[in-house]
Amino acid sequence: MEIKTTAEINLLKDAVYVVKDGKLREVDKPESGHGKQIISWQGNKPCHAKLETDIRF
Repeated sequence: MEIKTTAEINLLKDAVYVVKDGKLREVDKPESGHGKQIISWQGNKPCHAKLETDIRF
């Protein structure tokens, strides 16, 4: 079985990606378009993400 070591992404799309265990995953964006993405690491690997949404008036 051949291990795939490359992936293709659209560089014209604004996004944050995480690679974990050889898999590429796009991190969700805040629904309002304003907020934070916080990635936590454990054992030198990303383990979970926290998504905070800001509300602008």
